[in-house]
Amino acid sequence: AGPVEEGARLGAAAEPAALLARWRTGRAEVSAALSAAPADVRLPWFGPPMKPASMATARLMETWAHGQDVADALGVTREPTDRLRHIAHLGLRTLGFAFGLHGLPAPERPVRLELTAPDGGAWSVGPAGAEDVVAGPALDFCLLVTQRRHRDDLALIATGPVATAWLPIAQVFAGAPGKGRQPGV
Repeated sequence: AGPVEEGARLGAAAEPAALLARWRTGRAEVSAALSAAPADVRLPWFGPPMKPASMATARLMETWAHGQDVADALGVTREPTDRLRHIAHLGLRTLGFAFGLHGLPAPERPVRLELTAPDGGAWSVGPAGAEDVVAGPALDFCLLVTQRRHRDDLALIATGPVATAWLPIAQVFAGAPGKGRQPGV
């Protein structure tokens, strides 16, 4: 947390135009590095090492989640897009990771997502016929796994013991589990 907090402090003290230029340069550098990396190599990170495609998805997730923090602070509503599919997919892929963060074994039973896309379409991820299912709006699922909203404030339905146990501890990002959001906040 030390380097992250220090970077945030330095960024907040920078002139906005200089900070934006630094972000844009950094984005281009990360994109070039991830594009050049072999697809099967695992890159080190704060959490478990990731392949380049997962690393790119995780950076998109973080950008979206912190953008939500800004929108919440400003009291504005962002229009969700189908790009949330990347976050939802990563959310499901990190199911075992979330259980491990809480000292629990990774479930052996698969979970299926049945989400309503922002355009009203249907997204299904995970094995058909799975007994454990999480259903509801894709936006709500993404807000949950990035811990931007409390489970009680979302229209998600968990069916089955694994899905039911997972939603309160779902976490798509690296780092220790926090206390999460309070309901109604």
